[in-house]
Amino acid sequence: MKAIPPVDQFKSLDACHQQIHQQLAELADLLERFETESDSPHCRQKAKTIEAFFSEVARSHHAEEEKNIFPMLLASDNAELVQAVRTLQQDHGWIEQNWLELAPMLRAVAQGEDWADMTELKHNAEVFVNLCHDHITLEESLIYPEAKARFADEMASRAARLAQKAA
Repeated sequence: MKAIPPVDQFKSLDACHQQIHQQLAELADLLERFETESDSPHCRQKAKTIEAFFSEVARSHHAEEEKNIFPMLLASDNAELVQAVRTLQQDHGWIEQNWLELAPMLRAVAQGEDWADMTELKHNAEVFVNLCHDHITLEESLIYPEAKARFADEMASRAARLAQKAA
């Protein structure tokens, strides 16, 4: 498998964050609609789309961060940075745990089943939305800028070594 260039990798990660924000907004909208139309075809389709996105795309996004972004930052001698990455790793666990409780309820709504307790679904969804927003804020304010700078330094160092060899 060909490695993704760092610039493209971050474009992909940033784009995924935008998609996550969009899906979180859709989830918040769905929660409001549950008050009056929880069994409508529109709500069922929205629940299906949201569940599929977070079960597939968002999980892959977290795996990519764990594999390609976090290890380099964990090797830092900056204790604050390392602690932030550890917090994000813990967040991934909490987000996944919350999702494992929320996803079956959203699937039930999507399939028109009535076993999901709407109060519990709303609570789990609100927790999930808040966890995700806080998580992305930390990534975008500290982790991604630091990782981007480190990748840029690495690329500049490589270019300098190649130029030196060519000379």
